[in-house]
Amino acid sequence: MNPYAGRSLPKPRDHPTPAPGRWGTSGPNGDRTARTARTARRRVMRAALARLTPFLHRPDRYQVVQSLKAAAAAVIAWALTGWWLDAPMALMAPWAAVALVQGTVYRSLRTAVQLFVMIAAGTLLAAGAAALTGDTMIAMVVALPLATLLGNLASVGGQGLYASTTALFVLAYGSYSLPAVGHRLLETLVGAVVGVAVNAVVLPPVHSLHAGKLAAALPRDCARLLREMGDGLEDYDAQRAESWNRSANDLLTALSELYVGRGWDSESFRLNPVRRLRRSTPAPSADWDIVWARVANRLLGLTLTLWETASENRELPRPPDRALDELGRLLSAASDACTAYGTIMAHGDDEEGRDRRDTALADAHRALTSLKGRLHGQEPDVGAAIGSLVADCQALLDDLTPEA
Repeated sequence: MNPYAGRSLPKPRDHPTPAPGRWGTSGPNGDRTARTARTARRRVMRAALARLTPFLHRPDRYQVVQSLKAAAAAVIAWALTGWWLDAPMALMAPWAAVALVQGTVYRSLRTAVQLFVMIAAGTLLAAGAAALTGDTMIAMVVALPLATLLGNLASVGGQGLYASTTALFVLAYGSYSLPAVGHRLLETLVGAVVGVAVNAVVLPPVHSLHAGKLAAALPRDCARLLREMGDGLEDYDAQRAESWNRSANDLLTALSELYVGRGWDSESFRLNPVRRLRRSTPAPSADWDIVWARVANRLLGLTLTLWETASENRELPRPPDRALDELGRLLSAASDACTAYGTIMAHGDDEEGRDRRDTALADAHRALTSLKGRLHGQEPDVGAAIGSLVADCQALLDDLTPEA
């Protein structure tokens, strides 16, 4: 039986348009769609930033200071030539000023001479070719190859590019008369003087702090690698040994960076007029570089041996567990010795640092003696693996011994 028999059904009501409110005019489904779109856009932006991160990094103080100095030098050079002297080609002055705010005062002076010679050569070649040919296109054909060849043959580094670019500017603007050539050289000279002066007087760059950081990082990185190896020998595999080998290679790369940093450090004090007024922490002695170069090479050989013993494609067997225990104790003690050396490098050869170093080296030598004892009674292949590790560790401790 139909319960609605005899009853009139209610008339359908027109649904009112939702008033603007929490859901807006689109309703809850429309708002959910908008949120989904915004989330998708955020994900795309995060993915794009992740791809750009390797190419972007936070600028340090040196980069900020040098950038601001270059900009200030360009503004001053433009004010002198474009505003005060009303030079016809004032662009040359700020162009030269920016190029001459170099990493050291000595490098700025040297680059200034090279840049001025190349710009003068390019200007004279272009003006001479234009005067002889009377046609801009033919003058380019004559002057540009000569200017480019001169820039490549001259011992001026990257400044050789200015010979050909200056010749191109001269011919493109058609300013190759004798007064125009004189203005061009004057503008370049003004920019060179301004760039060198700003770099020499306003916070002249000194690179002792950078070299000191690189030198101090070596014992710390060596100690960290030795500690990782000492703690991970119990269950190491080919993948872990390969990562140790890469870390040892990174130590050699850090040494190369340190050599370059020391060169910049030495150069930054040449012709620096206010070097004595700049606070600068001297870097540790370069004699330490020899020590850490030897240690890094020993670690490279040691990690390579461990990698071969863990690889299935090599016939060098894995050492017994007791030998690995002794090796782990040795490497952990060597890590403590490297840490102590880092303290000595930072604070001088104090008694506490010497005691920590001597104690760690004594523990390492005892572990080495126990490891040598594992050589007896082993199969030839196992003995070869242990012997290779013993040789690397013996050389490592010799390099860490003060008398060495």
